[in-house]
Formats: sequence, structure tokens, C-alpha cells
Amino acid sequence: MYKGKKVVVVLPAYNAALTLEKTYREIPFDLVDEVILCDDASKDGTSDLARKIGIQHVIVHPDNRGYGGNQKSLYNKALELGGDIVIMLHPDYQYTPKLIPAMVNIIGDELYPVVLGSRILGKGALQGGMPLYKYIANRFLTLTQNLLVNYKLSEYHTGYRAFNREVLQTINFNQNSDDFVFDNEMLSQIIYAGFHIGEVTCPTKYFEEASSINFSRSAKYGLGVLRVSLSHLAQRMGLINLEMYKRLVPKKQQLAKKTEI
Repeated sequence: MYKGKKVVVVLPAYNAALTLEKTYREIPFDLVDEVILCDDASKDGTSDLARKIGIQHVIVHPDNRGYGGNQKSLYNKALELGGDIVIMLHPDYQYTPKLIPAMVNIIGDELYPVVLGSRILGKGALQGGMPLYKYIANRFLTLTQNLLVNYKLSEYHTGYRAFNREVLQTINFNQNSDDFVFDNEMLSQIIYAGFHIGEVTCPTKYFEEASSINFSRSAKYGLGVLRVSLSHLAQRMGLINLEMYKRLVPKKQQLAKKTEI
């Protein structure tokens, strides 16, 4: 608990047996109340290992639902368990669990309702092993997204994220894609709804056991990111009305309605 708020860490797992235990052992359990792992039809015994090392909440998808589908199961379970602060941590040890206290403090003290662990803040991304083509694509996509969605982040593509309960209850994340673009759809919804986002510097780790999508999947992801950003712009301009934004009322409009009343 942090100031009476329940802290839940969620682990989206796919063939993570080689790195899961190392990741799990570094989670600060003096602060974290619950850990949930979702095994997206792994073939390496990830779910069995998760139970063996003491993870109480293990969800198993009999068929692979994708990275976004994995997160949907995790966030729904975290809300069901009463999580007030929910941190997504990849179990491949690409992101250090040692940043969890900082992310919890920022949300728990109500500085920001969303916190991202950014690999781009500072100059450590390439030194940490990020492939050059991914770094260039990250910078290009982030610049384009900042312009299209009218926000400013150092990167939109980190998998290290923390949310307060209100954010997860407000955005319709279950409407989003089951693929990798899910992450960007969530950020688009969060920004459209008027929630502010904080960032903390996160060390970059690329190594053989860490998960990473190949070039063709990266290209597909990049096109998906551009689609989401263009859709966000069209939605903000009133040109379209997509299902993923329908429940969201920008906070400026909420304040205006309260003032009228």
C-alpha cells in the first residue's frame, strides 16, 4: 500500500521463463500488494514457473491473443482486485523493477495519473543496446505523434507504464486492438480524455533473452501508430466519431459544463 492505495503490478508474459524469476525477485514487495501474470499461450512453462515462484494471480490464455489482448486481461483483473495504482512491467527484464517506487510515488501523491518509463530521456538508449533503426523509428514516430495528438512526450513506445484507477476505469481499453498498437491506442485515449502524463528516465536494456519484435512486425506497428495518431487528430477536429473515444469527454469540456451549471 502507498498512503492507503493498493498497488498492483501486472506482467504480460509470453515465453518469459528465462527472465521471469529475475524480474519478480526485484519487485519491491514492501510497496506492492499484488502481482498478476498473464501467460499468453507460452510454450516454455511460463505459467508453471510463475506459480512456483509465488505469483498468486496467474491468468492463462489457451490461445495466443496478442500483446494487447494480454494487457486487457491484466487490467480487468487488476481493477477486479481493487488496484488503485497499476504498474505494467514486462517480465523479460528489459525494464528494471527498481523504478516502481518512483512511479508509485508520483501517482500516489497525485502529481500525475499516468507515468511512463522513458528510454529516450537522456542519452542512454543506443548505449543500452537499442538497435539504430528502432531508435530512428522511435524518434520519427514520436515527433509525428506529438504534432498530430497535440501533446509532448519523449516517447510513446515504452512498455513500462503506470496508471491510477480512474484512468483505467475511464478509457475504454477493452475496445482497443489485441496487437502491439494497443499501447498507442491507450495513450491516445488518455490524452484525448485530458489526463496528464509524467515520465521518468528508464535505463535501456537489450539482450538476447529480452523480447523484441522483428523488422516486419515493427513496420506494421509503425503504420498502426500513424493510423492511431491521424484518427486522434480527426476525432479532435470533429471529423469522425470512433468507438474507442465515445465514452471520453475531454476535461476542458467537463469543466465548462460544471461552470455552466
